Amino acid sequence: MTLPAPLFAPTKPGLMVPLAVRIGALSWMPRLLPQIVRTDKALQAATGGRVTVLDLAGLPNLMLTVTGRKSGLPRSNPLLCVPDGDRILIAGSYFGGPVEPLWVKNLEADPNVTVRYRARTSELVARPVTGAARAAAWETMVATWPNFTRYEQRTQREIKVFELVAPDAEERQVA
Repeated sequence: MTLPAPLFAPTKPGLMVPLAVRIGALSWMPRLLPQIVRTDKALQAATGGRVTVLDLAGLPNLMLTVTGRKSGLPRSNPLLCVPDGDRILIAGSYFGGPVEPLWVKNLEADPNVTVRYRARTSELVARPVTGAARAAAWETMVATWPNFTRYEQRTQREIKVFELVAPDAEERQVA
C-alpha cells in the first residue's frame, strides 16, 4: 500500500540559508520589516508571484491573505513558513519585535485564509497551536529557521503559532 504524499512536503534548504540566518539574527531587523515586506510585495507583483525575497534566500514561504477585521478588505503578507505534512506552520514573530503583527489579529478574527504556496493558491483554515502541541511545532519551526529562538528571546510576548490546514482537515483527522 502506498501512502499519499503530504500536501505540504518540506523543501530542501537553499544555498543562501546560512547567510539569511545571519541577516535575520540582526537585532535591528524589526525596524526594516516594513521596507522588506514592501520590497517583497513589489518583487512578487513584478514576477507574478513566482519569486519572493525569501525564495532568493532559499527559505520556504507563502503569501497569506486574510480579511481585515475592521475594513473587511483582503490583506496580504509574505511570510516565512514551515511545511509540515498536511499543514503549514506560521508564527507571528515580527523578528521578535515588541508588537504582534497585524495579520495575527485579523487571523484570529477570521481564520479562513487564502494562501499562495509554491505558485499554488489554496483556501485554508488557520488554527492556533497552543500548549504541548505548540512546543512540538516550535521545535519543527526552529529546525527550519533557527532565528525563531532568538526572536523569542527578544520579546516579552509569546509568539503565536498557527497551523494552516485544509478546511476538511478536522473531518479527516477524526475519520
